[in-house]
Amino acid sequence: MDYFSTDKIIEPSKGDLLISEPYLPDPNFERTVILMCEHDENGSLGFVLNRTANVKLTDVMEDVGDFDAELFVGGPVQQDTLHFVHRSDALTDHASKLVDHVYWGGNYDEVLTQINTKSLSRSDIRFFMGYSGWSPGQLMDEMKVKSWIVFKNVTSEMIFDWDNQDLWKACLKSMGGKFKLMSNYPKDPRLN
Repeated sequence: MDYFSTDKIIEPSKGDLLISEPYLPDPNFERTVILMCEHDENGSLGFVLNRTANVKLTDVMEDVGDFDAELFVGGPVQQDTLHFVHRSDALTDHASKLVDHVYWGGNYDEVLTQINTKSLSRSDIRFFMGYSGWSPGQLMDEMKVKSWIVFKNVTSEMIFDWDNQDLWKACLKSMGGKFKLMSNYPKDPRLN
């Protein structure tokens, strides 16, 4: 069934969410929601918001004390790197604004200071191992074959407060119409 047949391609922008179509065959992106941090002529980069790692921040970093924040698998690229997205106005130095009150990166030493002085809540920052990346034109090629749905008008609450295990379904439901129907598609259509 081609539920996108009359839709035009919506190009993602920094701060948008990419929602994988229900039957995307790539296991790295099955039912994922990706926060876009870059999308330009040099390529695209984002972080999977709804895939937690099997370890906590305290398992991979020694200088964070007892700040046992969840770690997320940002994507299949360079999983030996650590990235962060936050909604702390105190950490905006050297950060890239994605949407209102949501920033990517910043001064890592200041993050450590905020963690160690207990000025930063675990609910205001997300750490990612690796990232999702596309070479120039690659993401738009995937958009043309309907692999992704673009969600505009993202809020900090969606990123930090919505249940990450139900995020894929919640985003589609909030879009309404055919997307609401799509949110109930079974993982395996043979089970229908």
